[in-house]
Amino acid sequence: MCGRYGLSAAPVKVRAFFGYADTPNFPPRYNIAPTQPIAIVRGDAGTRRFALVRWGLLPSWVKEPGDFPLLINARSETAAEKPAFRAAMRHRRCLIPANGFYEWRKTPAGKQPYWVRPADGRLLAFAGLWEIWSDRDGGEIETAAILTTASNRRLADIHDRMPAVIPPSAFDAWLDTAGHAPGDVADLLKPAPDDAFEPVPVSRRVNRVSNDDPSLQEPDAPAAAAAEAETDPPQADDDVDPQGSLF
Repeated sequence: MCGRYGLSAAPVKVRAFFGYADTPNFPPRYNIAPTQPIAIVRGDAGTRRFALVRWGLLPSWVKEPGDFPLLINARSETAAEKPAFRAAMRHRRCLIPANGFYEWRKTPAGKQPYWVRPADGRLLAFAGLWEIWSDRDGGEIETAAILTTASNRRLADIHDRMPAVIPPSAFDAWLDTAGHAPGDVADLLKPAPDDAFEPVPVSRRVNRVSNDDPSLQEPDAPAAAAAEAETDPPQADDDVDPQGSLF
């Protein structure tokens, strides 16, 4: 599962890494949460383009969005067959820029958050799917979900799922939905190498969506974090696992 992540790199560095044609300006984010706008990179006639969409995929066939579960993640092993994801898997794949992600480990003292960052400090490209939903009046909402895979051995002790990461050498193949069917890119949706990420225990301040500052990603002693949890318990949204959806 991936329920929170961060993108704090400067826009010029993100553009250089992903090679999109646009020149957007956006602020650093240290605690990106579901339903918030997120950056994606998608293909458009062979050109990479930047876009902002809502995190929480909404299939085009949904009639009442308020009655539909929030799909922030999609299991890569089954996305090509699930009704909510199969059209996007075939026609609307994207890359989601990130500097790392958060995960929570269950402990006797409560859930301990970890900031999971790339060991080499580089940017990440999560495998993503995007969709367009139209209301009765013709208004449109663009949404996205992060594809997940089984955790590697380094992260399995924290959680059994992790975001699927697309390497730069495969950006074109992943975004080229016309030339690459889901089966052609399925081998990209695998766990990252065991040494690719460094999990760092951090403060439970990250549990609150309103907290969004660099200190959230600073190492914090587990004992101190556990003591803080006694007065600031995890919020309900940290316990939601959208991957359990029948869709």
